[in-house]
Amino acid sequence: MHRPLVLFSFLALAGLALAGCGATAGAREAAPAGHRVLLQGEGRLAILDRQGQVEWEMPWGGIHDVQRRADGHLLVQQGGSKLVEIDPERREVVWSYDSATANGNAGKRVEVHSFQLLPDGHVLIAESGPGRLIEVDRQGRLVREVKMTVRRPDAHRDTRLVRRLANGNVLVCHEGDGCVREYDWGSGEVVWQFEVPMFGEEARGGHGPEAFGNAVFGALRLANGNTLVATGNGHSVLEVDPQGQVVWALRQRDLPGIVLAWVTTLEVLPNGNYVIGNCHAGPGQPVLVEIEPRSKRVVWQLDAFDRFGNSVSNSMLLDEVTLR
Repeated sequence: MHRPLVLFSFLALAGLALAGCGATAGAREAAPAGHRVLLQGEGRLAILDRQGQVEWEMPWGGIHDVQRRADGHLLVQQGGSKLVEIDPERREVVWSYDSATANGNAGKRVEVHSFQLLPDGHVLIAESGPGRLIEVDRQGRLVREVKMTVRRPDAHRDTRLVRRLANGNVLVCHEGDGCVREYDWGSGEVVWQFEVPMFGEEARGGHGPEAFGNAVFGALRLANGNTLVATGNGHSVLEVDPQGQVVWALRQRDLPGIVLAWVTTLEVLPNGNYVIGNCHAGPGQPVLVEIEPRSKRVVWQLDAFDRFGNSVSNSMLLDEVTLR
């Protein structure tokens, strides 16, 4: 992704006017009321209600990850290296951790693009630049660190989303390497990886639908043991089995009237539907799309370009308990 940022946990929410719930004539069934969503764009961190109207907002810069605590506080990135917790009622920061200055990083170039709140209150953070995964407690003390495998070191591109798995390992999206790696959280060993394919195409620069690459952004481990991958500027979502074979794919133009651009966040709803982030897609295109995966039927979409711009890279649904 183009814009550096720092956040705190799993998927996020998106855009403003709930465009086209069944708006394309004949292409989709009429959709039910939409989702309540948390997202950031055009200098605003906002919560949208099910009708796409802003119910809460505050000024905020760009992000690549976001999470909400059980008490309603928001965990999000501030600048390039800092994680903060926001009390939404007071609209103020009540906790922070700066990877650029803490736990041995002083003087280093550090960017944080993803993090996760762990069940015990600790925070998992991916530090691009130093190339490490760390766990810190509420006081900012280093509990554990694991060195990452990075073939093409770049503080802006070492990582995108990271997620702790049910088995305790950590799934890391390495944007610059075009690779998803699963790390054993004890030894730091890479126990599984998936190289995002180029499918015979040449790399094309840019951030919109015309670009192409394998700058992977997000990945989730599904209940069946397969891994769902958001390929960034590969314009696709891939489901791959443990052997790395693609067993299902959603391509750039598979959805009627929708063009996928930089595919970012993923959420799996309790009913099995997927909610997919669609960043840098331009006017007239949704920033979030919900599909029924096997039929690839669009059941909901959120259009937010008019008020949140072209860089809504991360979102989180607030009305569903999701895998993200």
